[in-house]
Amino acid sequence: MLHRGHESTGGGGGELTVPMAWMYAEYIADELLRAGDLMPPTSFEFRAGRDALALTIFLSDTDGELSGIQVVSQLEHWLSLTAYDQPWQNWVCERMAAFTAEAAPACTPGPDLELARAAWRWLEETELLAPDLNAVPGGGPVVGEDDGPKVWTPAWQLGLPLGHLAIHLF
Repeated sequence: MLHRGHESTGGGGGELTVPMAWMYAEYIADELLRAGDLMPPTSFEFRAGRDALALTIFLSDTDGELSGIQVVSQLEHWLSLTAYDQPWQNWVCERMAAFTAEAAPACTPGPDLELARAAWRWLEETELLAPDLNAVPGGGPVVGEDDGPKVWTPAWQLGLPLGHLAIHLF
């Protein structure tokens, strides 16, 4: 059965299971992004960065010790997972499958895994309009970030480098 740091409240058969591991991962991600001051916290870009970082933090916790970790000791590991040349999307899919397999005997994945799945769905299915970093500007130089060509980009492709940069700036 997948417990991953859950805490229960209430008594009887209708206990509420609180997704503490996911909430802690999301809190760490939020704090890293706020410290980096890269995007307004109300923007979709911030959400993309927070969700990508939270997934990285949550899924890299293979021993179920997330609530007891020292954030500073994990920064290098998270940096390596979010680096540009790493197959992060494949890693997330593999880790989600592994977590789902752990939950299979219980028949119902815990709320941590459900929130991680929801974040991953949002990151995959949502597209954000972002500067086209692969475009070669034609004619004059691009003056501001709003002046260049833009492309619709999956949220995870925008959020991942923001998360990586936030870790680096911490």
